[in-house]
Amino acid sequence: MKLAVITDSSAFLQAETLRKEDLFVLDIPVNIDGQEYVEGVNLTAQEFYEKMARSSELPKTSQPSIAKLDEILSSLKEKGYTHVLGLFLSSGISGFHQNIQYMTDEFEGLRIAFPDTRITSAPLGFMVESVFQWVEQGDDFESILEKVTEQIEHTSAFIMVDDLDHLVKGGRLSNGAAILGNLLSIKPILYFNDQGVIEVYEKVRTEKKATKRLVEIVKEATSNGNYRITVIHGNAPQKAADLRQLLIDGGVATDISIATFGSVIGTHLGEGSIALSYTPIV
Repeated sequence: MKLAVITDSSAFLQAETLRKEDLFVLDIPVNIDGQEYVEGVNLTAQEFYEKMARSSELPKTSQPSIAKLDEILSSLKEKGYTHVLGLFLSSGISGFHQNIQYMTDEFEGLRIAFPDTRITSAPLGFMVESVFQWVEQGDDFESILEKVTEQIEHTSAFIMVDDLDHLVKGGRLSNGAAILGNLLSIKPILYFNDQGVIEVYEKVRTEKKATKRLVEIVKEATSNGNYRITVIHGNAPQKAADLRQLLIDGGVATDISIATFGSVIGTHLGEGSIALSYTPIV
């Protein structure tokens, strides 16, 4: 088996993973004031938040290019690949996953699977990294699919945002009644539900209480098993460091990494957002 792994630029990937020759990453462009950018090409995460703050309207994101995916898939067979695993951002926040299903049977000689990850950012990156570990262990394709499915089933992320404007305007918050949170000084805790859609999980009165609750939720969710827990932030490194310390002090885990929300997710969550994600280590 020669396996190609394809993902998109919403995944938070380690530098070492990005260097793997069997990894292909589809760009998700972000449009700020009529100008198109691709993070890592002509935009850093830092520049993105600066530009978003100065922009008169919210940035817009496009889907990854289906034509580019088609081009990659067409070239893989010639390169000797036999299997393809595509792990892309949640179908709950992008139509891309649904739009590419027809391609799984289009390429003779390639066994292609595009499971819905129902997540994005650091957990998506960890799934991609896990696949490469399983390949190195000698796992076959069916076994890898089973393991990634197990990760998908038990992965989630809980999120606090500074304001709900981005999510509501971007149409990415399923239960929009939560917009009241802005008016009533409520700090909603959002999450990726089991369909991969962002919705309100709970409403809490203050940020301090919401942060404490975030820790409780993740502690409970990860008590039975071994999980990769990550603090993810939208240009709020101090908030992230404080939350990480709370998790360590609360005995949730000792090994907790910090990741950043890049432009794709930052567009929907806004600056100052913070999230806790967990994915089983399989």
